[in-house]
Amino acid sequence: MMELTHVNGEGEVAESETSKTKSLRKNLFHQSHYSGAVRKKAYIFDGDGNYFNKEWDLVQGSGKEFCWYHVELPKGNHKLSQLAQHLIDALSPPLKLQDILSLVSNGPFCGHVDGALVFRVNSPGPASSKFTFRIAARITENSVITVSLGRVPRLGFSPANESLLSEIPIIESSSNGSREHRDRGGIVIREHVLDFLLTMNHSEEADNPVPKSVANLVVHIIDTHMDHLQDVVTKLEIELDAVELELDRGGFAMKKQMLDSRRFPKMNLDLQRLLQVIAHGEQVFPRVKEKCSSKEWFGSEDINALEELIGRIRRLKENVGFIANRVTAIQAGLDSWQSEQINRKLYYLSFLSIIFLPLSIITGVFGMNVGGVPWTGQRDPTLKDGFRNVLIVCAAMLGIVLLCFLFPALYSRAMAWRRRQVMQRSWSLNRRSIIRRAGMDGERTERGGYIRL
Repeated sequence: MMELTHVNGEGEVAESETSKTKSLRKNLFHQSHYSGAVRKKAYIFDGDGNYFNKEWDLVQGSGKEFCWYHVELPKGNHKLSQLAQHLIDALSPPLKLQDILSLVSNGPFCGHVDGALVFRVNSPGPASSKFTFRIAARITENSVITVSLGRVPRLGFSPANESLLSEIPIIESSSNGSREHRDRGGIVIREHVLDFLLTMNHSEEADNPVPKSVANLVVHIIDTHMDHLQDVVTKLEIELDAVELELDRGGFAMKKQMLDSRRFPKMNLDLQRLLQVIAHGEQVFPRVKEKCSSKEWFGSEDINALEELIGRIRRLKENVGFIANRVTAIQAGLDSWQSEQINRKLYYLSFLSIIFLPLSIITGVFGMNVGGVPWTGQRDPTLKDGFRNVLIVCAAMLGIVLLCFLFPALYSRAMAWRRRQVMQRSWSLNRRSIIRRAGMDGERTERGGYIRL
């Protein structure tokens, strides 16, 4: 009996273990459902200016070494809960749910969560919009975990250490000069590449200096976020300049198309979203500087770099405000042009009404269903006064209507005339009293009386 119960116990243990493995497989399958939707990068830095790619194990560095783990969430029509599921799949374990929610939630935040410094600048707009930005970081002494929405330019590091900006450029020309270009050496820069480079206010990934400490890495992350915002603002300025040029060259059709497409209200909405992101950064980054200044591993040079970035985001906010004012001025100009077009059409309609009003009066008069209408051959003596009576009634109604329109003006004129009469009467009375008082004062002076002061 003891052996049987022992065997049965082992069978129950085996069944429980198989059930656990099945549930674990289900959980792994549920988690791996989101594994291919995000991009993950992991680096390890030796503290001497060198870095290496590493496995995604979320392990902290030791000594001078520190690690950086970056998660790139997909852009698209995703809900916030779906983005949170992507992040849970990438960071759990070892991160807890509290740490993950502090990285993916909307709005600005800066504080300590579970012993680590966490800050985020996440705008609440749709994830598919070009003007929705999300950057969050979890910072410890030997590791940094960052989360971004979509690709952030120049955030990573290029292993080739070759930059297009460091090459000798050659302008693209006809095939006759290709041999000469080969002899001179250099790289041909095409027009669309130049258009892209002109929108960039920063270098490429190959030009990034490799951070030697966690503080350098934090400054690099915030700097690339600022560069990303600056790129968007520069593209908006270029687009706005092109639109103003089109408006100057274009005519009626161009202005009508821009009004129908509601291009400037949409641009103004995008600018408001961008201003919200910049305002979040203006609120969070000074708090990051304040909290990092109390860390021993955060140097004074990095504090000064954060101070420069804070001043930069304030200047960027002013620049976006100027662009919003330009968009508002262009929209006001289009609205005034549209009102002028409407007034011109109303002028044409009033001109037509002036032409057809006498004709309608004549047809209305001769279309009366009464007797006595002239030039109609009606000879019945009992109906000869009908037309005259209708005209009398119309004239009386016209007089009443005109009196209603003229009564306010006549009333105001009558009241003004009455005020003038009252003022003249009061002035004459005052004048008589002044003359009378002056005569009495003269008599008193002759009599040796006192003069009233």
